[in-house]
Amino acid sequence: MNTRPSRLAAGAALVTVVLWASAFVSIRSAGTAYSPGALALGRLLAGSLTLGVFCLVRREGLPPRSAWRGIATSGLLWFGLYMVVLNWGERQVDAGTAALVVNIGPILIALLSTRLLGDPMPPRLLAGMAVSFAGAVAVGLSMSRDGGSSVLGVALCVLAALAYASGVVAQKPALRTASVLQTTTFGCLVGTVACLPFAGQLVHEAAGAPSSATLGMVYLGVFPTALAFTTWAYALARTTASRMAATTYAVPALVVLMSWLFVGEVPGPLTLGGGALCLAGVAVSRSRPRRAPAEAGPSGA
Repeated sequence: MNTRPSRLAAGAALVTVVLWASAFVSIRSAGTAYSPGALALGRLLAGSLTLGVFCLVRREGLPPRSAWRGIATSGLLWFGLYMVVLNWGERQVDAGTAALVVNIGPILIALLSTRLLGDPMPPRLLAGMAVSFAGAVAVGLSMSRDGGSSVLGVALCVLAALAYASGVVAQKPALRTASVLQTTTFGCLVGTVACLPFAGQLVHEAAGAPSSATLGMVYLGVFPTALAFTTWAYALARTTASRMAATTYAVPALVVLMSWLFVGEVPGPLTLGGGALCLAGVAVSRSRPRRAPAEAGPSGA
């Protein structure tokens, strides 16, 4: 059996998880100079420009009509609403807490995709999600105890999780008829158009923002948006939404590590233990049951 496609999908998922983890830290940094809407629009503009260049090089046309409903819905909810409310939420809570609250998303995706898409829910996937969710709760409790969260910030991150889950479930059917690049590019463009009311804020804030914040915004557009959303769509097209969502439980553990290394937000023992549980749950959810040995044929056969 050729395992190359599954390995490529796993590699794409890994790229997505690492880049999305870095996004939480970058948002925390760039958000000191840019308001939530302006930061979302700047990120989406950079992402749309990057994806548009790739579309021109690959001569990708417009997506088929059947894919537009999913593309438009995911663009409005995931690329648009999600990015604005996440940026807003990270002005109230630290990067690690934001990542953990947003990662109720995989459970919402599993429920929605089972109900709306008919995705299977194997026992290992359920068990892995339960372990990861326990880890997320542990980290969230530790950070709340340390005074790193607010009610408004947590509520905004919950709203971001709802937008993220709904966008993923809407995107999955679009990938049946549209290419990965078409789905990502035009979803990003829809989100960009939805955020255009923040254009005045973006122009005003860019004039006085430090170069490090502007570069952080561009990084968010090129890597965690253009590249990571494309690798996500590539992997999503080759597996179920529930299994892909479970993979993102690795994000909180990576965010905690990156926040520690780059922002100086030092995690406590409970936080580290919760991050380890998140990773363990991902390993369980991505594992496959061992095949039973083939039964021997009838006697004398």
